[in-house]
Amino acid sequence: MNRRIICGVGALAASTVLWGALAPVQAQETRKPNILFIVSDDTGYGDLGPYGGEGRGMPTPNIDKLADEGMTFFSFYAQPSCTPGRAAMQTGRIPNRSGMTTVAFQGEGGGLPAAEWTLASVLKRGGYQTYFTGKWHLGEADYALPIAQGYDEMKYVGLYHLNAYTYADATWFPDMDPELRAMFQKVTKGSLSGKAGGEVTEDFKINGQYVDTPVIDGKPGVVGIPFFDGYVEKAAIEFLDAAAKKPDQPFYINVNFMKVHQPNLPAPEFQHKSLSKTKYADSVVELDTRIGRILDKLRETGMDRNTLVFYTTDNGAWQDVYPDAGYTPFRGTKGTVREGGNRVPAIAVWPGKIKPSSKNHDIVGGLDLMATFAAAGGVPLPDKDREDKPIVFDSYDMSPVLLGTGKSARKSWFYFTENELTPGAARVGNYKAVFNLRGDNGQSTGGLAVDSNLGWKGAESYVATVPQVFDLWQDPQERYDIFMNNYTEHTWTMVSISNAIEELMKTYVQHPPRKLQSESYSGPLTITSYQRFEWARQQLGKEGVNIPLPTGN
Repeated sequence: MNRRIICGVGALAASTVLWGALAPVQAQETRKPNILFIVSDDTGYGDLGPYGGEGRGMPTPNIDKLADEGMTFFSFYAQPSCTPGRAAMQTGRIPNRSGMTTVAFQGEGGGLPAAEWTLASVLKRGGYQTYFTGKWHLGEADYALPIAQGYDEMKYVGLYHLNAYTYADATWFPDMDPELRAMFQKVTKGSLSGKAGGEVTEDFKINGQYVDTPVIDGKPGVVGIPFFDGYVEKAAIEFLDAAAKKPDQPFYINVNFMKVHQPNLPAPEFQHKSLSKTKYADSVVELDTRIGRILDKLRETGMDRNTLVFYTTDNGAWQDVYPDAGYTPFRGTKGTVREGGNRVPAIAVWPGKIKPSSKNHDIVGGLDLMATFAAAGGVPLPDKDREDKPIVFDSYDMSPVLLGTGKSARKSWFYFTENELTPGAARVGNYKAVFNLRGDNGQSTGGLAVDSNLGWKGAESYVATVPQVFDLWQDPQERYDIFMNNYTEHTWTMVSISNAIEELMKTYVQHPPRKLQSESYSGPLTITSYQRFEWARQQLGKEGVNIPLPTGN
């Protein structure tokens, strides 16, 4: 894993030289690029125009334009749920390293450890002004808030997934015990704003109603779910207006829309504006419009010419809540190690750097944004965490891919669900081994996909050293297990996959995972499992994890 850091820094140096060579001989060539990073929530791979979304009744002209101006990714990976996905993008580290493996709920406290580096804290080392607005979902503790994690300012920040704001609402859950409702009312924080080193203020409460009263009698009021993303848009546009007045100050802004996480309640002006007239489709149209307005402001100020824009989402589509849900052509859903839970839309634009209308199928992912943004800003990745202890990143610099000068250095991807230290699935090249069948119990996809793709509801079902193996080039839907069947066998794929996993596991010895920040009940702990714990710890210390090859017998 240390090899990854060296490769990342080496690529950083090479790409910095390359950018200098390609840039026009003007004063602008020494300017650091601005970075606009836009994240939506639970957006289905097939719901956006560049991925066929218009054919599903939800045109996205602004995202289409983004794709026309830059690069669209088709093998871009996230994590299988909100908190891990956002932690991975912010830190450039697989979530079990930071302890951010499970969805964070209100009242739990804790959050992203203070020792972690984030995109913002790294870019600040390069002189960037940093700004955050929208969904955070990385904890409630003071040390876990954006302004404690490298962001100079946060505006209209939501700490939870969208439907968490309905828990305290009696119209949503009239059967809830009054004492429990009172607890949710007490612990659920509303929209937060503040500047680094200053006080955090609650702008207004958030609920599940069509109400937009941010101020009531001169005090913080209530804004309903349908209107919240309007405030996120407003904050982003105000920031860009202010940034335009400081052309010599590079900026990094992270805009996080709440949509299209369920419950999808489109703002009134977007109701029935999609072709299919559904709440989810209307919300996708709203998302696209708000992204378009931010990009229009960027172009209006002229800052677009020196801005790297990156759009993606936090995890794979959530099919479990159909019809208020995203679509993916892949098997599985959010919460699983299947492609549908992890492969997500992503688009990058960088005028003069990224070739317009380009398409990429290399293995890349949200983990790689750390090394990529750091390279763009000319900032070496730290080798110590913020508490001065050794740190390892799982991030590869994507600049050769973006600039069209080479392929992705990443050859593998590891898939994790909440409590996994070893990956539940692993991809090396075009082959993927699935060890943990959690989520669909091996059932076929098709017309009954909602029933067969159970997400978190599916039981864990590890298959030890005899995994399912899929060729993701020929079978991206993971329908045909080719590990061993009646016409051929691909047991040999486990040589490279096992080696990749073993190299990953060795890094845990030098860089142990941090304490889980949000842990929920994950099933009974058996006496046998408890007794294996000490043995497993000793094995990790001696030689990592030994994964024997199958015999075929």
